[in-house]
Amino acid sequence: MLVMKKSFLCYLLPGCIALSINLSLCAQNRVAAPMKDVNNVIDNTLDSLNKARTVRPIAGSSRRGDNPVLFLVGNSTMRTGTLGNGNNGQWGWGYYVGEYFDVNKITVENHALGGTSSRTFYNRLWPEVLKGIRPDDWVFIELGHNDNGPYDSGRARASISGIGKDSLNVIIKETGAKETVYTYGEYMRRFVRDVKAKGAHPVLLSLTPRNAWDDKDSTIITRVNKTFGLWAKRIAKEQRIPFIDLNEITARKFERYGKEKVKYMFYLDRIHTSAFGARVNAESAIEGIRKCKGLQLADYLKPMDQDTVMGKNRRKGCPVLFTVGDSTVKNNDNDENGMWGWGSVIADEFDLNRITVENCAKAGRSARTYLDEGRWDKVYGALQPGDFVLIQFGHNDAGAVNTGKARAELPGAGNESKVFLMESTGKYQVVYTFGWYLRKFIMDVKEKGAIPIVLSHTPRNVWDNGQIQRNTDSFGKWTREAAERTGAYFIDLNKLTADKLQKKGWEQGLRAVSEYFNKDHTHTSLKGAHLNAESIAEGLKATDCPLKNYLK
Repeated sequence: MLVMKKSFLCYLLPGCIALSINLSLCAQNRVAAPMKDVNNVIDNTLDSLNKARTVRPIAGSSRRGDNPVLFLVGNSTMRTGTLGNGNNGQWGWGYYVGEYFDVNKITVENHALGGTSSRTFYNRLWPEVLKGIRPDDWVFIELGHNDNGPYDSGRARASISGIGKDSLNVIIKETGAKETVYTYGEYMRRFVRDVKAKGAHPVLLSLTPRNAWDDKDSTIITRVNKTFGLWAKRIAKEQRIPFIDLNEITARKFERYGKEKVKYMFYLDRIHTSAFGARVNAESAIEGIRKCKGLQLADYLKPMDQDTVMGKNRRKGCPVLFTVGDSTVKNNDNDENGMWGWGSVIADEFDLNRITVENCAKAGRSARTYLDEGRWDKVYGALQPGDFVLIQFGHNDAGAVNTGKARAELPGAGNESKVFLMESTGKYQVVYTFGWYLRKFIMDVKEKGAIPIVLSHTPRNVWDNGQIQRNTDSFGKWTREAAERTGAYFIDLNKLTADKLQKKGWEQGLRAVSEYFNKDHTHTSLKGAHLNAESIAEGLKATDCPLKNYLK
């Protein structure tokens, strides 16, 4: 309930009581109604605050010697869920941002908690954080996602809109507790003043963007630059402290990605990020640090990791053909009598005066592990408009998901996903379908202006009643579906080569087929690698893919 302040008129005449109440009501009505909670996202983190305290760090406990600490203050977009360990498939960017700092110079502590607003964090969690802050520490503050709903009931976490000096006395209906509510800007001021009083350095950030677009057909992400983003920026200017427009930096990336790719930046809803989205926001925060003129926090960052391998053979005016896959694409590839992947011989099919070829495959990898290990990111970072990428996975994409080699995906090409606890790391991970990973690769390539071509995986030397086994009903089918759904080129390498081997088996016997393999039924000899490369060239010629124009 709203508590009305007594007017001095009450002490003049008893008959003035009614007038006093009316005047007080007018004073209360000058405070804007709280912002509506339009997100329809239920976050019960604060309902289990005691449990959350068992996993949140003790403020300053990470400090090494006299080194500073970067404290992160925020909500579920910075640290998701009660435990913040990804067990619900959602991750906050605060989990990853520490990877960009030199731990020998500074440590990062994520004190964010889901469900908190500027008001509830300041009242319930901030005193504990403040105890650990020392001179020359740094404090990132990103709050506002939850500053909505009722002032005095339910979650009772709303702050008054704006940056003014308005305040409102309330009694929480469920508990009877009395509280004074301030504006969003006033809570930000109090955070900043408290940090400065400790001799530390506050930095305000705008909110992370949501998967929300200006309208149905829009390519523009909805910004918060008229509310919380604007208010945080104004307080930063007023208090003469740095401001990082996290909302704008990430929103621009999302607009470049497009709606389909942005979907996998989030998990379960439009606000809370997946691991992919959390990393994007973390990178945006670091980008903001580097671009903020005179911000000494940049001195604590690791040097920028610049890959000098991918694309190193690029020649001016010539595209690069990148090959991506497993050991059937890249093997030892150095002994004429050893095992070879087609990616190391496919250059023989092309005019190398007009195109260069780089084999980026890695033995033993599935589509998922190729992504998890950061190998795909390096290819993605090297791509330029007009390049081509041949993508072939499937040999290692079955088996255990979270035990043993733990490299399988969910079967199929749909949008299904599931959270698994990984045996080897003890960490939670969302695993998607085989086709989902291929679609991600395809969208990434297209985003860079390059051209993706996906291939069904090479056939194995396994026969059943005189017929060589094919992957028509499994990985071959899912690869085709991923290509069709994204408009990528598809080459049925499995069928093209299997048809050739089938014919040789009938005409010359299975011993002749064995010459195309080495040591087992999967890995190809040099002769087999060339056969697969020839099949790819044959498949290209049957398409309208521009890559065929670079064939000999």
